[in-house]
Amino acid sequence: MLPTPAPDTASAPDTATAWVRAHLADLCRDEPVASPAFRGGQQAADTALAALDLTGYAARRNEVLPVGRRGATRLSPWIRYGLIDLPTAWAAAADAPARDRTKFRDELAWQEYARHLYARVGRRTAAALRAAPARPAQPWDEPWPAAMNCVATCVEELETDGWLVNQTRMWLSSQWTVRAGAEWTEGEDRFFTHLLDGSRAANRLGWQWTVGGGTGKPYGFSRWQVRKRAPQLCRDCALRDACPIEHWPADAPPEPRPEPDPRLRADPDPEATGGPREPAGEGEPEAVWLTAESLGDADPALAAHPGLPAVFVFDEPLLARLRLSGKRLVFLAETLADLGTRRPVEVHRGTVPGVLRGRAVAVTHAPVPGFRTRAAEVGPVRVHPWPWLFRPHAGPVSSYTAWRKKAR
Repeated sequence: MLPTPAPDTASAPDTATAWVRAHLADLCRDEPVASPAFRGGQQAADTALAALDLTGYAARRNEVLPVGRRGATRLSPWIRYGLIDLPTAWAAAADAPARDRTKFRDELAWQEYARHLYARVGRRTAAALRAAPARPAQPWDEPWPAAMNCVATCVEELETDGWLVNQTRMWLSSQWTVRAGAEWTEGEDRFFTHLLDGSRAANRLGWQWTVGGGTGKPYGFSRWQVRKRAPQLCRDCALRDACPIEHWPADAPPEPRPEPDPRLRADPDPEATGGPREPAGEGEPEAVWLTAESLGDADPALAAHPGLPAVFVFDEPLLARLRLSGKRLVFLAETLADLGTRRPVEVHRGTVPGVLRGRAVAVTHAPVPGFRTRAAEVGPVRVHPWPWLFRPHAGPVSSYTAWRKKAR
């Protein structure tokens, strides 16, 4: 058991960073620092949501530079950890201009689709929609060449802030795969290491979309997009007179595609995919087990048991394998510190079953394969429903369009 992280104060502004350095630094791939762009915690999430203004979102969500022109909401890090759940974000758009509200809600629905796909297919999402990346005639030495200003600037923002607008995510993933012909799963891992909103659901689906998974149409990256969305990157680039992405990439020759997973067409057990509709289990919990999928005050298990301590486990074997950037763990430490100002919080380092087995815990169902495995070993006495935006259905999830037709 570790000491609970303390919130920042005027005299100690980086307590979460110091806490991660003291207790988790050996599990990080770099020196733990806080993201200069985002802070973890319910209070930070609530502040961001209260300031949400979707006016112009549809027209400007893909703008890159100057930063002041960006229309992206920047809510995704808090959404990823359940500090803002999708139904809450959906409701927050109610008074936005119609076009902007529709586009914002479409993006939330895409996030929900990614979760449905991952909940149904699990770790096989890496292959379920897989399409081979286009292989260039002249392979690149580096998937993300530092000499390309558009690439180097985006990589710096990724590795410093832990966040990118959707447009530059597409640029980097297309450059990695369609242009350089590198393995997309390795690029996905690079994103996952640094993105504060990194998940095996949305992050992976985005990379698969780029290489043409599900559609067979890879996303091409060329100078045209940079000139349109961030023209100063071209003006200041050492390669502006010899741009390696001046023209659209050539179409890749067709390649055999694997037989799709049959679960893409139909779910034999949508109730298992979606988890319980009502609190399930017997017995009285003595604590609430928090997962990284749901750390907000509105977490159903936390809300149902306000007097119980919350328990969070930094999964040592998992983190040792992933080697995430320290800024992701600092974000989590900030979140736990903030929660600790409102209720008792226990923080552990070890294995989830090793810490929780034998304890009577309540938990909120999480739509990730690891939850099922760990819950089977822990044996929670109460499992609360996940706050779905749309309840998982039994129909196809082979594409967003096919899924959306049945999502209600």
